[in-house]
Amino acid sequence: MSTQQIIESVTADLLKTDVPEMEIGDTVNVHCRIIEGDKERTQIFQGVLISRAGRGISEMITVRRIVDNQGVERIFPLHSPRISKYEVVRRAEVRRAKLYYLRDRQGKQRRLREKRRGLEAVLAPAPAAPSAAPAQ
Repeated sequence: MSTQQIIESVTADLLKTDVPEMEIGDTVNVHCRIIEGDKERTQIFQGVLISRAGRGISEMITVRRIVDNQGVERIFPLHSPRISKYEVVRRAEVRRAKLYYLRDRQGKQRRLREKRRGLEAVLAPAPAAPSAAPAQ
């Protein structure tokens, strides 16, 4: 057994199982637990997933958002116990593995093209709207 296999077997029980399928370009909410003294609260960081690096227990994601016309990036360990959950808000269609070029973009150039829904979303029946009673 190689050293890498031993490390992976030891850290296998520490991996999170509830991580949703996130791809580069997706807008995600990261629910981060903040501990201040004896109080604990959850802070949500919403931004565009611009990179993923590493694998296994050491996998990291970089999320970027704009606050007061200033770019803010945070790097989160994917399997950290400080992260309570991840939510995918919007999916985008991108052609790169790392979206570092977004750092130089401003205004409308910063927008990513939204991913088109698949055939199952098109063929699914539309939710029935409440119909008004015919006037008599």
